[in-house]
Amino acid sequence: MSVSMMSTFVKPMHPEGRKFVAIAAAITLVLFWIWHPLGWIGTGITIWVYYFFRDPERVTPLRPGLMVSPADGVISLLEPAVPPAELGLGDQPMTRISVFMSVFNCHVNRIPHEGTVTTVAYRPGKFLNASLDKASEDNERNGLTVQIADGREYGVVQIAGLVARRILCWTDEGTRKGRGERFGLIRFGSRLDIYLPEGVEPMVEIGQTMIAGETVLADLGAVKEA
Repeated sequence: MSVSMMSTFVKPMHPEGRKFVAIAAAITLVLFWIWHPLGWIGTGITIWVYYFFRDPERVTPLRPGLMVSPADGVISLLEPAVPPAELGLGDQPMTRISVFMSVFNCHVNRIPHEGTVTTVAYRPGKFLNASLDKASEDNERNGLTVQIADGREYGVVQIAGLVARRILCWTDEGTRKGRGERFGLIRFGSRLDIYLPEGVEPMVEIGQTMIAGETVLADLGAVKEA
């Protein structure tokens, strides 16, 4: 498969962004009518809105057992934490990897590892800075529990941020999803938490840059010794 110069710089846009680009473009036309310099500012904002809702294709690793990042961004937290009760993953700490997404990251979310979605649970909440630890407990969130073929389960939680005001999830309970497959989107800055199955070691570090559907988080086949 060849890659053209155009496809390198111009990425497809997720349908969720069409109305926002249309609104920004309409405002831009009005700004041009008022004063040309304002119109050029509006043009820049319209381009940014399009860029925010970009939905590029990703090349997901094929090796069995690998978990990939569900989001673009930076690892902001890596620590044991009790998963949200609504996920049904128990009350014991699991390794939590938090990926913080700024307003400049692609915000389409992808499944870390293939499996069956057994739980989809939305919980309203606050809109604190998503980089804060307490955002996992206090902020609006939507969580998925995914059961893999060997019966183990992991959790992935979409968390709203300071300027995020809408979590979208187009995945239902009972649906089987492939690794790297799209499952949702969060508008305008947010975070995703991943809860690894017991005994699975993370293969990332705090501060590392993630690419959704491509960057490897962990290897489910490499279970640490007791």
